[in-house]
Amino acid sequence: MDNRLFFPATERNRKSIGEVLSRILVKKGFILEIGSGSGEHGVAFQKSFPEIIWQSSDPELIHRKSISSWINHEELSLKMPQPLDIDVEKTPWNVPSDILLSIQGIISINMIHIASWDCTKSLFIEAGKLLNDGKFLMLYGPFKINNKHISQSNKLFDSSLKMQNKFWGVRDLIEVSEEATKNGFIKDEVIRMPANNFTIIYRKFSS
Repeated sequence: MDNRLFFPATERNRKSIGEVLSRILVKKGFILEIGSGSGEHGVAFQKSFPEIIWQSSDPELIHRKSISSWINHEELSLKMPQPLDIDVEKTPWNVPSDILLSIQGIISINMIHIASWDCTKSLFIEAGKLLNDGKFLMLYGPFKINNKHISQSNKLFDSSLKMQNKFWGVRDLIEVSEEATKNGFIKDEVIRMPANNFTIIYRKFSS
């Protein structure tokens, strides 16, 4: 059965995200994606970077079915693992030991603004436990800078998110980075992306 979902934003942003990944990925190891959604990003990046292993995850069964269908559709089942059932707030995350041994980074795309603030906290807490020095946590999505929206469209988007769920919303980069610091990360890069988005790269460091 074809359970693939199609998210328009994924098709629009995967090229620009892939360009960032091409700079920061090392040739081998696992990437753990938190909140993989449809799975379109995962299969695209697995194909673009065949020497790494892209481990997707999502708490929603409909999304995990979509990811599995995308893996089968793109004939990646011998390379790319099936998605993990990870709810970012339910800690500790159940991550297989082979991933823990060779994980090089954790990526979350368009997740923290459609989740509660506690999810952002849990993301950094668990990433801080899983990643060693120099490994990265990469976030992509809209952010406020100094508690101000960078565009009118982002402001309207933020309002629409809050109408859907009062706990959702575009996050302020300073507050996100404070959570990063609490859990042993430094802000390594802030990259302006198309459509008023950012890629933020945090690196783990020794305390």
